[in-house]
Amino acid sequence: MEIKNKVAVVTGAGKGIGRATALALAKEGANVTIASRTMSDLQSLAREIGNVGRKALPVEADLTRESHVKTIIQKTVDNFGGLDILVNNAGIGLFGRVEEFSTQDWDQMFEVNLRGLFLCTRAALPYLKKKNESFIINVASLAAKNSFVGGAGYAASKWGVLGFSKCLMLEERDAGVRVLTICPGSVDTHFSRHSQTKKDTILKADDVSHTIVEAIKMPQRAMISEIDIRPTNP
Repeated sequence: MEIKNKVAVVTGAGKGIGRATALALAKEGANVTIASRTMSDLQSLAREIGNVGRKALPVEADLTRESHVKTIIQKTVDNFGGLDILVNNAGIGLFGRVEEFSTQDWDQMFEVNLRGLFLCTRAALPYLKKKNESFIINVASLAAKNSFVGGAGYAASKWGVLGFSKCLMLEERDAGVRVLTICPGSVDTHFSRHSQTKKDTILKADDVSHTIVEAIKMPQRAMISEIDIRPTNP
């Protein structure tokens, strides 16, 4: 896909992978709707996108509220005239052993990580399918494949993202919608906490955003449906 002049939506764009991806898409020539729960983060990013000569539409939204999701997509179409790329990046991680894990934390994580992703995808699909080529990127995690103590809830939500994405890819490929699930390992963002030694070797948000951009730029005949990305020397 030629990204220049395309329209993208990036959720969870205020920080980390979402912020890096929105900026990377803008540098490739896309106009970007950026969504998160914190407007100050979005306004800062919008200025950066403006500095590279592209337009940014900041939308403060809570993906657990279906009306907010519909607003993200509708504002995008109203402002930019369509939609070509959806990056479902928003997510939260809450950790603890199953015996001690609260129902509230479990439900909150699934509401954002899985239900919010579903709502965004469903709202965007009618517009994505109007294009000859379009792209959905779902940011999962290596936790979608690897088990660890204290990660049952988070891993289950990301396994759900992976399963959802595999089905979506098969459903929409004939309509020209390519679907990529990207599974990063530990990334040096606000989401993860690492010692300074580890911070020198773990992934950076730009590593993930660069991977996303390169996958989008593949010819339409080629679909990379799943990528694992991990530190070379963890």
